[in-house]
Formats: sequence, C-alpha cells, structure tokens
Amino acid sequence: MKKIDYTKYPLPRIRHHANPVLYFPLKQHKGNNFLYPPVYNKLDWSEIFADGKPPAMLDIGCGLGRFLIEMSLIHKDINILGFEVRQSAVEWIESVTSGEKLPNVKALWYSAVNGLPFIRSGSIEKVFYFFPDPWVKKRHYKRRAFSVELLAEIHRVLKSGGQLFLMTDVPEVDEFQRDVLDQYGKFSYRYVKQDQWELPVDTNHEEFCIRKNIPFIRMICKKI
Repeated sequence: MKKIDYTKYPLPRIRHHANPVLYFPLKQHKGNNFLYPPVYNKLDWSEIFADGKPPAMLDIGCGLGRFLIEMSLIHKDINILGFEVRQSAVEWIESVTSGEKLPNVKALWYSAVNGLPFIRSGSIEKVFYFFPDPWVKKRHYKRRAFSVELLAEIHRVLKSGGQLFLMTDVPEVDEFQRDVLDQYGKFSYRYVKQDQWELPVDTNHEEFCIRKNIPFIRMICKKI
C-alpha cells in the first residue's frame, strides 16, 4: 500500500472549536454569511472523483483527514467523501490529495447540518462520525451537530444494514448521542472494544487518546 509522507505538507493552525454559526443550518441565519460554507443541493461526481461515480463512504467532521485519506488508500475501488466546517483543514486535505494524485477521495467545506440532499438514498455503505466538538456547556448543546434531523439523513442515505461508526472521548457526548439514537429509533447500536472495531485505520485523535491513556468510547450503529 502507498505510504504518504505527510511532512511534505505543512499543517495549518486549526482552532479546536469552529465558529458556532457553522453548526446551524444556513436557513437559520440572517445577514452576512460570507464565512459560511457553500450549501449544495446537487453535486456532479465527475468533477469530484476520477471515475465519476458517487461515494460509498462518508466521513462527517473529517478534521485534517488522515483517516479519510488512509481509508481511500485501502479501499481503492470505492470513493470516499468527507465533510469539514474548518476551511483551512479542507484546503490542507486538498493539498495532500492533489499532491499524491489520489483519485477516490475528496473533502468538502460543508456543514452536514444542512442535510445530504446530494447523496442518493440507499447508496452509502458506512458513515463515520468521530470525536465531534463536545460543546460541554449545557447552553451550547444546541451547537452539537448530532441530531434527529442529521440521523434521519444518515439513515436515508445508508444501504439496508449500513453502518454508522461513532467515537468520542467525552462521556457526556456519548450519553447525548445515545439519547438521540433512542429518540430517533431506527438504528440498533452496540458498544465495542478494540478487537471488535471493524476499521483498519486509526484517526489522529484516536492515536492521541491511546498515547495519553485517555479513555474513549466506540459505538457501531446499524440501520434497521
């Protein structure tokens, strides 16, 4: 498998928390939205992936995209699409994918709270949602992107039996996400250990947690 020398691509400075307005749908905003990511109703896959086919996996909140990129190297026969609200992170991912000439991976500057209307129903095998901004203060819970509305979109685009993978190192976020899953009611889910985790790539934050002995929680959800 191809190995990427990421040191060739200087990392941008990334704030841990993005602008709070990015965690709300564009339709809820008033006034100047020049810092808000584009909102798409339709995408031309021939402009995004070399083979012109739609993605089979989605990474929501892909951060600096190492998981996204490494998964694309393993799964060369499918396309993988990531979403990230931090524009500088998306630009860095683009520098890597362009520099390495990777044909089957793309990160969009996009806020998934606007839905996934450009993804065909029943077309996605796996969705990843890892280590989201925790927004731990109760008055900030409304900024959490994980919602019944987002779950409904994920459920719609997943194939029958498709999977949603969740990870967090914040127990309050895990509890919040479980409550949302229970409220929506159309996913079965289970907590898993390392040996039950079905993914061949670790995220940057996952490796950080392992290195620092920080506990984190893995959950696999299945469309029912």
